[in-house]
Amino acid sequence: MCRGLEALPITCLERAKELKALFGSLLQKSDHSIIGHSRKTDKLRLNEDEPLKWKESFEKLLSSQNGLCLFRAFLVSEFSEENIAFYLACDDYRATKSSKLPAKAKKIYDEFICKDAPREVNLDHLTKAATKENMKQPSHSCFDLAQAKIYTLMEKDCYPRFLKSSTYLELSRKAKTG
Repeated sequence: MCRGLEALPITCLERAKELKALFGSLLQKSDHSIIGHSRKTDKLRLNEDEPLKWKESFEKLLSSQNGLCLFRAFLVSEFSEENIAFYLACDDYRATKSSKLPAKAKKIYDEFICKDAPREVNLDHLTKAATKENMKQPSHSCFDLAQAKIYTLMEKDCYPRFLKSSTYLELSRKAKTG
């Protein structure tokens, strides 16, 4: 199961806090021409209407680095962060060199899919069985079915709840009135 906020990368937690603070302070100002926040590293660049785009589709939320961080923090609060962690691990796995696939596949399988996995994702028996079979000869696509099931689960269940969350509603309200 989920290990809580401490399981999130520190950069993601920092970005989520920065986003909330930035949107809060940015959208309260009368001059909305300032659309970014810069620190020494100049990591955070936002458009004030960015939260409104996240509502257009789940894919748009995931393709936004800021949206992904906020969604991940939301999933931690819902005790289902393992879903996005698995989804992102599968994306990373697809980019892995072929020689490293077996070891990485085993790590993902052991962490998210096998019985009593520490961060077990909610997959049906047939998907688990197909993925276990794929583990015999790991390829870049061995987690595709499982990843697609988790994507659908997040899109149909978690994403609508995220859009109704107080954090998202506050950000989108401020963006609309900005």
